[in-house]
Amino acid sequence: MQVKNPHPPASRNPKNRAILGQLSDMDLRLLQVFKTVVECGGMSAAELELNIGTSTVSRHVKDLETRLGLVLCRRGRAGFALTEEGRRVYDETLRLLAAVDSFRGSMDDIHHRMGGQLDLALFDKTASNPASRIHEAIGLFSQQAPDVQLVVHVASINTIERGIIDGSLQVGIIPAHRNAPSLMYANLFGEQMRLYCGARHPLFGASHRQLSWDSLRQWQFAGLGYHSPNMELSHQARLSRKATGFDQEAIATLILSGQFLGFLPDHYAEGFERRQLMQAVAPARFHYECQFVSLLRRSPQPGRAAQLLQDCLVKAHAGL
Repeated sequence: MQVKNPHPPASRNPKNRAILGQLSDMDLRLLQVFKTVVECGGMSAAELELNIGTSTVSRHVKDLETRLGLVLCRRGRAGFALTEEGRRVYDETLRLLAAVDSFRGSMDDIHHRMGGQLDLALFDKTASNPASRIHEAIGLFSQQAPDVQLVVHVASINTIERGIIDGSLQVGIIPAHRNAPSLMYANLFGEQMRLYCGARHPLFGASHRQLSWDSLRQWQFAGLGYHSPNMELSHQARLSRKATGFDQEAIATLILSGQFLGFLPDHYAEGFERRQLMQAVAPARFHYECQFVSLLRRSPQPGRAAQLLQDCLVKAHAGL
């Protein structure tokens, strides 16, 4: 005997599928509020970003749940948390809003104007690099496109590449490590990476004269956990990676523990060296150089604002 559930889940109830019909401006507004709540980590945190009261934020999220027929998040004493359905709706919201922004950018292109939002994503610790002229490029861009709201993100190589491909980011700056056929690249500046040990490490203050790539394998190594020049070199040299970080801050923290060796940009490590918290290990031997590139997606063709920022980046770094 089969017993039917008299109260089917809201997500499967045909009466709750209104949003699958027409998508209104209000729906887009509710999705934007939901996106901000997720990225801020809760209703109260989103209040300042959205410039509306917490009760209004909560009502908007509830209205969206009603429209979708889904429970998107749990809120209570345990804090804010997305449901499984909420995570999927968030991912789809990112795609939808990116498509809407792309459409608006295309309309601006047709009318030969530049406005709206442009998302630029940078790899970790570029501001302290003396070879970086990103700030100059932004200055040039802002003078020529004053009506464009520039949003700057810091993210990993993989996140930036995915964002450019799916349209959630328009311009990216990363260390060159491989070329994807769907992306366009332009060389910008270089960066020196050196091997470091912390003040508590046995190599700190010791002679490094006899060290070789082979002898480095006896020491624990901390490396980046995604495809990058750092990962390529550590695999090639067969270093003993015993700890993993996903940005330069994480690698620096692991080095400072005194338990691991790791590569860092020399301009970033300089402050730790001045305070005698870190030391370069045989810098004439254990180093490599990264070339930073800017990237745009090939198709659909980048908007005028994205192309302008790319041109400003190339101009600012010309001759380096």
